[in-house]
Amino acid sequence: MSTAHPAQPAPAPLDPAAVAKARPFGRVDDEGKVWLKDGDTERVVGHYAASGTEDDALEFYIRRYIDLDTQVSLAETRAHHVSPEESRKSIASLRKELAEPAAVGDIAALRTRLDKLEEVVALRAKEYAAQRAAAKEAALQERTQIVERAEELANANPHTIHWQNTRAELNDLFESWKRAQRQGARIDRPTEEALWRRFATARSTFDRARRNHYKELDVRRSQVKATKEKLIAEAAALSSSTDWRETGDRYRELMDEWKRAGRAGRRDDDKLWERFMAARQPFYDARDAHFSQVDSQYAENLAAKLELVAEAEALLPITNVDEAREKLREIGERWDEIGFVARGDIARTEGRMREIEEKIRAAENDRWNRTDPEKQQRSSGMAAQLEALIAELDEEIAQARQAGDEKKLTELNEARAARVAWLEQVNKDL
Repeated sequence: MSTAHPAQPAPAPLDPAAVAKARPFGRVDDEGKVWLKDGDTERVVGHYAASGTEDDALEFYIRRYIDLDTQVSLAETRAHHVSPEESRKSIASLRKELAEPAAVGDIAALRTRLDKLEEVVALRAKEYAAQRAAAKEAALQERTQIVERAEELANANPHTIHWQNTRAELNDLFESWKRAQRQGARIDRPTEEALWRRFATARSTFDRARRNHYKELDVRRSQVKATKEKLIAEAAALSSSTDWRETGDRYRELMDEWKRAGRAGRRDDDKLWERFMAARQPFYDARDAHFSQVDSQYAENLAAKLELVAEAEALLPITNVDEAREKLREIGERWDEIGFVARGDIARTEGRMREIEEKIRAAENDRWNRTDPEKQQRSSGMAAQLEALIAELDEEIAQARQAGDEKKLTELNEARAARVAWLEQVNKDL
């Protein structure tokens, strides 16, 4: 039983132009040997079967040449897209294949192309090295900036730093470091390790400072909490007081102390504040109720006193001083029995009553002045003296006018006018 093998696909037909270009570099001798003209030398690259033709033999080896030409072309193309090191490996491999290839074609031209390609790769290597150096420098700067920023954050003033935001930024810097490590150009290991140690130290410094901060914060908050507990206790103790002014002042002081105490943390502080306000509230409720009752009483007192004010004002104008005084006294007794009014109403109650009192007192004084014998006697003597003085001034005025002394005349007239006014007042009192 025979085993059938799949038929091999026929090779693709060669480009006639490529065959014609390569054919001059090969020949077949009478012994069936296939020769290659390689520069100034000629060597055997193979044999052909007796059943084949000379063209078949040459095309077989020309096909190998075309394959080599294709590989060189591919290396030339890839040299602009791959690393110089990879191109050098391709060139080295092709040089081995082109050392003594079993192929027919312009092998020397392929070697020349490899030489030129090697020059291109060498130039490309310089450019690549410069690019790598620039990329390495950029990567070094990026890593250094990450480290320096981390150190800046770690050394920030612990009294002004925003711990949450700073921690988030340090985490972002760590992610930036990992991303630069994955995607950026490689930097030499000693430099990278030194930078990493600085970065790790900065993170450790920050974490240590942060832990210390929150430990101190916990201590301070505990102290604040204890202080506020005392304030709550005192507020509760004062809640039943009826000393409205003194206790109200003390509650204001407690509020000031509460503000100065600081914060005990949002959750605790809110609860403490609610308790503090609740401890004070009974006092304020009782005070409001008290003053509401007082205000109601004041309103009643005001209405009663306004009626008395109207009754007192009816005494004006005064025709009988003694009768007015007696009625005002009786009104005053009823006034005192009524009680207080609100502070804002004092002016229109107490003030108006004082005005009536002053008018009655003035009437009494006026009557006394008119009926006092001693005063009348004093006034009569004073009037006589003033009349004599005015007569003397009249003589002096006449003399000054005759002498033409205008200055003295003015002074004497002013003096006379003053004495005349005084005399008129004395006569009025009489």
